[in-house]
Amino acid sequence: MKYDFDTVRKRKDTDSLKRNASENGLSMCTADMFFNTAPEVRSAMEGLAAQGIFGEQPVTEEWLLAYTGWWKERYSFLMDKDWLVFCTGIIPAISSIIRKLTTPGEQVLLLTPADDCLFAAITDNGRQVLESPLKYDGERYCVDFRDLERKLSDPQTTLMILGNPHAPAGILWDRETLAAVGELCAKYHVTVIAEEGGCDLTAPGRSYIPFASVSEDCRKNSITCISPAKAFQLAWLQTAAAVVPDEMLRHKVSRGLKTDAVASPNAFAAAAAIAAYTKGASWLDALRDYLAENRQTAMEFMKKEAPQIKAYPSDAGYFLWLDCRNMAGGTTEMARFIRENTGLCLSPGNRCGSNARDFLQMNIACPHTLLQDGLARLRDGAAAYEEYVIGRC
Repeated sequence: MKYDFDTVRKRKDTDSLKRNASENGLSMCTADMFFNTAPEVRSAMEGLAAQGIFGEQPVTEEWLLAYTGWWKERYSFLMDKDWLVFCTGIIPAISSIIRKLTTPGEQVLLLTPADDCLFAAITDNGRQVLESPLKYDGERYCVDFRDLERKLSDPQTTLMILGNPHAPAGILWDRETLAAVGELCAKYHVTVIAEEGGCDLTAPGRSYIPFASVSEDCRKNSITCISPAKAFQLAWLQTAAAVVPDEMLRHKVSRGLKTDAVASPNAFAAAAAIAAYTKGASWLDALRDYLAENRQTAMEFMKKEAPQIKAYPSDAGYFLWLDCRNMAGGTTEMARFIRENTGLCLSPGNRCGSNARDFLQMNIACPHTLLQDGLARLRDGAAAYEEYVIGRC
């Protein structure tokens, strides 16, 4: 089947966060694609809607088999059905797990830069963010294991959230890195939340390695949060799962999710996940190809048209992570200037950690024509901003 990713679908006046702030606005900052979800998923939702009854929806055997079958086929990871716990989203699950497994004032470790929503999940629950900054040589990120071990050994550090793939830079961790993280966390009795919601959006020919599949330490000492929401554009259907192999840990997680009332699906949540994981593979593969074309276009454009900004060579996700260290001025002010002068909305990196202040984030999950428009606005806005900053000196 030929899938349409080229049609520009207007989001203005649809109550979407991607709605334009002005007639000239172009939002390329939120974690939301410009595409419709897979037609196979839409068909399942339309069939359910046509029934006209939206009562209590249990978690079914079909839902369990959809998840276990997808991970077996796509990632060669055998999950036991008993490991799965339904939840209404990855971030609600992480917030609940933080409250259940830690006490106020304890430290939750992040490898930074990290998604800004993870910072909020920690601090909003009265816990402390402990950053272990990734090492960056101007080309690639890697874990600073000396710093990581020092911070994991602190008795106040009781939980680690590991992005896998790691956003915002779209890093695919190799098996050796994951195993080393798992070994250290087991050594210092630090539980790992593996946030793997972006795992289906790897570049063509690339695949992520599930953290729990790497070693016994990783399996027994981890909670993996997964969902079709990001890859299939289903965020507000509130559908996700926590995968907890260890029985005692799973009991705690399950109790926490139920206590926080985030363990029951709405009428569409389970059906959407089933449709995505049993019928959506062809659409997803076509989407990955399309995103790869967009990323290649963007990388070549930045190198030629805006060489003062370097695009990180991401292997997953749909964000362009833009290294602006060679630019005059700061990225928070730069994002504001570009928005006000070109209408292009980007996210400043300072929300992603102390080592992300010189970066910008740009969503490229859009039709090719919108991408070209956004890149041109970025080029023109960045050049004008440099002139503005230099003129103030």
